Amino acid sequence: MSLREERAEATRAQLVAAATELFAERGYAEVGTEDVVRRAGLTRGALYHHFADKRELFAAVYERMERELVTSIGTRMAEATDSATGAPDPNQLLVTGVQAFLDEVARPEVVRIGLLDAPTVLGWARWREVGERYGLGLVISSLEYGMASGALRRQPVRPLALLLLAALGEAAQLIAHAEQPEQARAEVEPALRALLDGLRAQA
Repeated sequence: MSLREERAEATRAQLVAAATELFAERGYAEVGTEDVVRRAGLTRGALYHHFADKRELFAAVYERMERELVTSIGTRMAEATDSATGAPDPNQLLVTGVQAFLDEVARPEVVRIGLLDAPTVLGWARWREVGERYGLGLVISSLEYGMASGALRRQPVRPLALLLLAALGEAAQLIAHAEQPEQARAEVEPALRALLDGLRAQA
C-alpha cells in the first residue's frame, strides 16, 4: 500500500470511528455529517471523498461492527475445547457461539446501531445480506465440524445454517425491543439451546 493509500485508509477509519461513537450515542436520525467531521477532526470534503452520503457512512459503520462481532464470537468459540484432547468440543461449540452472540448483542452500541437503526436505515434486505455475509461462514463451519465429528446429525448444512442465523437474529430483535432485556434473554436463550439440542446425533 502506498503512502497515499495509507493516508486515505486512515482518514476513512477516522470517519467510521467518529460516526460509530455518534450513532451509538444519539441514533442515526440525530447525527448530521457536520457532527461526524467535527468529531473526527476532518473536513466535509474528506467525508464525501469516501462516502456518497450519511447512509453509506452508516453502512460502513454497520459492516465494521458485524465484522468485529463475528471475530469476537469466533474467538470465544475457539476457547470451547475438549479438556482431554485440546480440540474444539463439538457439543459445546454452538452453545458457546450462542452465548457469545447474546453477550455481544446486549452491548448498547450493537443494540442501537445493529438492531434498531440498521434494519430501517439500510432496509431489511441489505441488513440481512450484511449479517449473512459475516455470520454465515462461522455458523456453517461450526455445523460442518459437528457433523464430521459425529456430534450432530448429518443434513444439508447451508439451509440449516440460514435458519439458525435467522433464529439468532430474531432472538436479538426480541431482546433489543424488550422493556426488560435481561428477562427477554433469560427466556430466549433456553429456546435457542433447545434448537441446538435437536440437532444432536442420537447416542
